[in-house]
Amino acid sequence: MQLDERKMKILQAIIRNYLETGEPVGSRTISKYTDLNLSSATIRNEMADLEEMGYILQPHTSAGRIPSDAGYRLYVDTMMEEKQREVEELKETLLKKEDKLDNLLKQTAKLLATSTNYATMVSAPVMHRNKLKFIQLSKVNAEQILAVIVIEGNVIKNTILTVDEEFSDETMLKLNILLNTHLNGLSIEEINLAMITALKQQAGIHSEIISEVIDAVAEAIHDEEDLQIYTSGANNIFRYPELADHEKASELISTLEEKQALGELVHETLADENSNGIQIYIGKEAPIKTMDDCSIVTATYELGEGMKGTIGIIGPKRMDYDKVVDNLKTVMHQLDSLYKK
Repeated sequence: MQLDERKMKILQAIIRNYLETGEPVGSRTISKYTDLNLSSATIRNEMADLEEMGYILQPHTSAGRIPSDAGYRLYVDTMMEEKQREVEELKETLLKKEDKLDNLLKQTAKLLATSTNYATMVSAPVMHRNKLKFIQLSKVNAEQILAVIVIEGNVIKNTILTVDEEFSDETMLKLNILLNTHLNGLSIEEINLAMITALKQQAGIHSEIISEVIDAVAEAIHDEEDLQIYTSGANNIFRYPELADHEKASELISTLEEKQALGELVHETLADENSNGIQIYIGKEAPIKTMDDCSIVTATYELGEGMKGTIGIIGPKRMDYDKVVDNLKTVMHQLDSLYKK
């Protein structure tokens, strides 16, 4: 069975009406809602076809229809690009540059929650596959060496290494040349055991310092991968009857507060190289079990030098996808432009 233009318009009318009311949609409502000038009987036949195709559901025998996950998916994939609204209030607010990025991200989460009436999350930017840019070893005193480690994004980590004997200036120079020649431009995953063994052999009696420096590099990159997530609007969940059930609402709010599962969502979002910035998860498509009854719309923002973060909006499946995507696109671009100023 083919989804022709008439069926598509009726499906769109059902989804839009359900987004507004949260109530099953009948044929009489559709006859008034569309410009097709069709009788209720014709619309009922078309709705029966859409149900057979899996795009709508009939929750009760005498009730109207509601969109299925497949119906939402079709709506998202084919209709989202028809509208690109500007969200002037968000734009003006984000253009007021905050002193600190974390304050800006917290404010962004709150503004999105207020603007959309859904729950929101914003992750602080992290480095995608951090790579080492430079290592500088220098003497502090006879028993200590300062290792300055620079990773992507010009993030600098300082580590004090303890040694058994004082290193000469010549030894320090050789170690700096050895480490930078072999390690610059590599991620921690690319520094393998064979490479470490070869470096130790070349370092000779100073091989132990090689192990300590590589441990310090790994720790510096790991520190940067600790994920900070800001959330807002958890209480908005209670606005929607399908999510306001005590058990469901408690699980959702716990997920937003504890943030561990949100971290998994962020990592999945950032790992998708084909997302083009916006991803939409409907129902069980999301990697978070407590959100099976929700839709999640995420955007990936980038601040340069491989620094990326995720903005997400969580709401019912009948969320206003057009408005949500417009909000996210505006915020995504404004974060990028703010950071570059």
